[in-house]
Amino acid sequence: MNPLVSKLGLGAAQFGLDSGAHNRARAPEAEVREMLALAARAGVGVLDTGAASAHGEAVIGAMMPRPSPFAVTVKAARGDRGAAFVEAEARASLARLGLTKADAIMVQAAGDLFTSYGWAMWDRLKTLRDMGLFARVGISAYASDDPVGLARRFKPDIIQAPASLLDQRLLVDGSLAAVREMGVDVHLRSIFLHGLLFRPPGRAPNEAKAAVLRLSRARRMIAEGRSDPLQAGLGFALSRPEASAVIDGAANFAELSAVIAAAASPPPDLDWDDMAIENPEALDPRRWAAA
Repeated sequence: MNPLVSKLGLGAAQFGLDSGAHNRARAPEAEVREMLALAARAGVGVLDTGAASAHGEAVIGAMMPRPSPFAVTVKAARGDRGAAFVEAEARASLARLGLTKADAIMVQAAGDLFTSYGWAMWDRLKTLRDMGLFARVGISAYASDDPVGLARRFKPDIIQAPASLLDQRLLVDGSLAAVREMGVDVHLRSIFLHGLLFRPPGRAPNEAKAAVLRLSRARRMIAEGRSDPLQAGLGFALSRPEASAVIDGAANFAELSAVIAAAASPPPDLDWDDMAIENPEALDPRRWAAA
């Protein structure tokens, strides 16, 4: 089994189970079945269902190979409706996925932990871990959420954070290395900076225009290195020693096949440092993801 592919995680964000299915050439359920079977054969290590709705979880549960070959990660409900609701939703997610237990449950917005209900929510998630419903609890964070501070204060088992060859902030400043040194696993996400790496510089969102020159240089360096953005982006993320897993999405079987093939290839020999974007506004997808 290729160790780089086993480090790869499949995210459900792009499965498209809740919208646009009537425009597809084939039923999304059949596509998901084939994608999950392919991921299992290839040895993909993690299945992150964090973006799935209740319907999406049910479809994934119905189509997932048995026994599940993946370390499955689910999202926690927000805690503003009380800790009992958080637990009920966690149990419902497991039921929809056809699992008695999962690898991890993740807080999807780190800021929720600093609300009036934050500690009650976190304590309930740790209780679910102690009961054996989840092996680990984690927090999904942005760079601005201070992952090191989160790890010190809440002592999660996993921190999920953005990092890519374009957005190297948490790598350059040592934050993710520090998190790993605390014994916390790091799952990298947004490894293509919400698709910015694939966009021609002229089609970058307005909020990312300040980074056009650096984006142009990165794409040129990738081409000159006889690589492509998919292989370069995956190669960079999978080669990072801070990462225990790298989460990427795919919309269909063909995309997933390309991702697995790229992940299985040796990382290209490129000057990663010279590709990083330093403008913080250009690195904040909350400003331009909908552009």
